[in-house]
Amino acid sequence: MTEYPRLAYGTKVVRKAGDRLAKPIQFGQDITVGQYVDTLEIFSIANSWRDSHFLPMRSVRFSVGHHMRALRLKGDMASRPKRIASIRRKLRESTTNLDTMNDIGGCRAIMADIKGVRSLLASMRDKFPHDIHSREFNYIDEPKPDGYRSHHIVFKYRPRDADTEAFEGRRIELQVRTRLQHSWATAVEAVGLFRGQDLKHGKGDQDWLRLFELMSAEFAHVEQCPVHIGVPDHNDRVRELRDINKRIGATSILEGIKNLTHYSENFVQPTEKSRYYLLQYGKDHSVTTQPFWTLMLGARTLEEIELKIELRSNGEKAVLVEVEKVEKLGEMYPNYFGDVSLFVRNLKSICTGIRLSNTV
Repeated sequence: MTEYPRLAYGTKVVRKAGDRLAKPIQFGQDITVGQYVDTLEIFSIANSWRDSHFLPMRSVRFSVGHHMRALRLKGDMASRPKRIASIRRKLRESTTNLDTMNDIGGCRAIMADIKGVRSLLASMRDKFPHDIHSREFNYIDEPKPDGYRSHHIVFKYRPRDADTEAFEGRRIELQVRTRLQHSWATAVEAVGLFRGQDLKHGKGDQDWLRLFELMSAEFAHVEQCPVHIGVPDHNDRVRELRDINKRIGATSILEGIKNLTHYSENFVQPTEKSRYYLLQYGKDHSVTTQPFWTLMLGARTLEEIELKIELRSNGEKAVLVEVEKVEKLGEMYPNYFGDVSLFVRNLKSICTGIRLSNTV
């Protein structure tokens, strides 16, 4: 049995470390030895807290996969521990604390269609080894104002025996969405990465934000789901999308993102036992991928890289993910590879009056 890391600190210590992470952390020549040691301790506490979500995250992932297989649903799964940079942003911009954050461990199920999403959700509500925390967040039937659509459930880990009691109550977020919804969400991130704008959180070029808002409504229309409040009707949406696309050259830019994303020569050297992959995205649009046999080996490398990123403040990104096989990396995390092919194909179809597609 794999030995998963347990929290090495008390929850009060974790909360205090979160309060400190939410504030600016000084690096550079002016920092004293004492300040540097304190900073390392804060990151050590945060990493220990994140590590203690690994077992619950894998348990939720396997349980969801079991339901998908039992129902013979077409879809894929992935999981990831939340990046320190994302944790710090959330602590700054929300009222949550580090010890009460819902998505330190995150799983994602990408289903072929909306019917698969609803079947999986119904099955999990009927029987699941972990408890649903608080309420579900149904952004499919109640989309966010920016057009984001996905169904979120936060599970609280329920230990199966004395050996897993130390992980009781850890919160793991599951996102369930269709391939169309996934193509939208990852296109938002891909364009944001490429342009250096936080489009995911509503910051950046207004034409791009409006284009994604209108495209979300078109996808909802095709999937026979509610569109978000305030968007125009179908014909007006199409006219506006054509105008925006012509004005900013969206399809050309989207097609160019993949061509301008550079892969390292050691892009992937997986083995049959590799399930974990560390993705690094540089400011020069370069992508490197490193495979790992175990989650903990990947986590230790991630911690070292994240500390360097914080020290340099150079805009690089790193994420550790788990997928069934290396071929699924591009499908589950296309934003890091600049792959927006499904989204741009559907944008072209809308602008030319062709029926939308939900396949890559």
